[in-house]
Amino acid sequence: MPSVSSQKTLLYNVRMEKNCFNIFKTFFKIGTLLLGGGYVILPLLQSEIADKKGWATTDELCEYYALSQSLPGVIAANVSIFVGYNLLKSRGAVSALAGLIMPAFLAIILISNILAKIVNYPTTQNIFAGVGVGVVVLVILTVKEMWGKSVVDKFTLCIFAYALIAALAHLSPVLIVLSCVFMGIIYRMNFPPKTSHNLDTSCPQDNERKGEA
Repeated sequence: MPSVSSQKTLLYNVRMEKNCFNIFKTFFKIGTLLLGGGYVILPLLQSEIADKKGWATTDELCEYYALSQSLPGVIAANVSIFVGYNLLKSRGAVSALAGLIMPAFLAIILISNILAKIVNYPTTQNIFAGVGVGVVVLVILTVKEMWGKSVVDKFTLCIFAYALIAALAHLSPVLIVLSCVFMGIIYRMNFPPKTSHNLDTSCPQDNERKGEA
């Protein structure tokens, strides 16, 4: 017998089916709250996509985020395209991207004429200060989530230490990324990852839906 909470989650997911409008609406909400750039999108995606709607697992979102950082372009836009494509292929990718960028587009259209006048107001400066603190928290949450998925053994810990030291030494970010990619390829060619059929990597919502079936 499924629990009350799992029943509510299932009903909510049924109501929020995977269609272009719901994808657009969800990413429009994410785009409205996306202050601070693509580095803070992961906690928002986890809350809206994984926890509330069950459209993707946390592991999948982390993989999309990591892959988006490796590609040219805006991180937030890249992530939205990956998530949308996973949901409804090309239509989902377009809907997700349109929803994500629409709040910023509308904001620029509406306040572009008065932005120069209000940016120096004390109230505006206080708002920016508060937003800055919130962005720092979201970035920390992103690092926390990615740390648990990325730094999983001695090799990945060594990669992290190398990247940190290289960044502190002001080495070019391009060289850091390329060297980490090269080391990862060499390591996995010589030490392939071990697979375990007994390891359960599914998220709690996936397990609940399996139990209900």
